[in-house]
Amino acid sequence: MAERLQKILSAAGVASRRTAETLIEQGRVTVNGKTVTALGTKADAGADDIRVDGRRVKAAGRRRYILLYKPRGYITTRSDPEQRPTVIDLLAKGGVREYVYPVGRLDYDSEGLLLLTSDGDLAAHLTHPRHGIEREYEVRVKGVPDAHDLERLSRGISLEGRRTAPAAVDMTKVVDAESGPQALLSFVIQEGRNRQVRNMCDAIGHPVVRLRRVRIGPITDDRIRPGEFRDLTPGEIASLRTPARADRQRPTAPPPRTAPAARSPRSPGDGRRRRG
Repeated sequence: MAERLQKILSAAGVASRRTAETLIEQGRVTVNGKTVTALGTKADAGADDIRVDGRRVKAAGRRRYILLYKPRGYITTRSDPEQRPTVIDLLAKGGVREYVYPVGRLDYDSEGLLLLTSDGDLAAHLTHPRHGIEREYEVRVKGVPDAHDLERLSRGISLEGRRTAPAAVDMTKVVDAESGPQALLSFVIQEGRNRQVRNMCDAIGHPVVRLRRVRIGPITDDRIRPGEFRDLTPGEIASLRTPARADRQRPTAPPPRTAPAARSPRSPGDGRRRRG
């Protein structure tokens, strides 16, 4: 059955529909040997030879939904021209062979929860601003922001000529460090601008010392450790498809703790953690 190319690429896990459209416009997609640049082009995934950058696109099969704790020092991408380690390297070491890609980003120096999937439609849902998917971070900053600083962060900060959306920002603790006092902040945002939290903290004069993402929408897991990953449960996947509510999203409880998984491919949704 003929379908739009961007839908085929998304269903096959190559990229989200929006990114697939960019690939088409850049002339990186071919159908039966001919380069296609028109977004309205249709093809049959079962009959046509569809390729992206010369690599044949396989028809959509089993979709994978993975929750990874990204350690610091890893790039949130499938490959890096500077040959730095990527989150895909962690999954490959743990036995993941399916073509998955990160949903959103985490900076090289940041850590915490990251979703990877082969489901392009869900990835588009989670990253589109209109859906208001919350991301929660634990952020340690130099110094101790005062009430005015916290109010500025909550109202929004002007970055590169555009104000950030309102955020929920609270100071949870003050700790003593060799360089002086540092504050631990809870940050909840619905945007995904590049280095947004770091840039917001820089703007109030309290640069980030450490940044960790602890929640994506309703998904949280305080038992997963840096470098570990697991498949989402069916309940967690369903919760991600539910439109965000105007109030704070209720976190989904992680699956019960289980014994360490063997290094062999697993069925999706079994909830076991793997170390890359």
